[in-house]
Amino acid sequence: MVDQLTKNNTNKRFGDTQSIPKLLLFGYGNPGRGDDALGPMLIEQITKLALEQVTCLNDMQLLVEHVTDLVGFDEVLFVDADVSCQAPFELTQVVAEKDDSYTSHALTPAALLYIYQQVYGNNLPPAYILRIRGYRFELGDALSKKAAINLEAAMKKITQRYETNNTCS
Repeated sequence: MVDQLTKNNTNKRFGDTQSIPKLLLFGYGNPGRGDDALGPMLIEQITKLALEQVTCLNDMQLLVEHVTDLVGFDEVLFVDADVSCQAPFELTQVVAEKDDSYTSHALTPAALLYIYQQVYGNNLPPAYILRIRGYRFELGDALSKKAAINLEAAMKKITQRYETNNTCS
């Protein structure tokens, strides 16, 4: 597991529970493509926990319209399946960056943050991406056993962060 934020003491630690920020938890992926459903599945599980200060959103992909969803949050956590990250997951900071997806119908988190900066200025909340390792992404595939184990580990990380809370919007 890679967790850049706890390795770098100059960044706010994701696991620090002393002050609970208002968090946007945004999962994306295609539930009809096996392990690509990891992002939406994590969001569904977190929503059931009803965590305080956590707003849960789900979509199949990131779109330019989602820039308005980032307003008013202290922290944003994107959640997606990834075939190239280390198992069980990688948690890394995302910085605003204009990339090739900037003019696409499906954006990267970095491109969405870049658009946010263009629209709202520099009041960008800290943003992270939780990439959960997936293995099978074909249309009609079920969630693989390995991905289910990785999802459980990612859930543990998120619930540890917010274990003392009790309402999710």
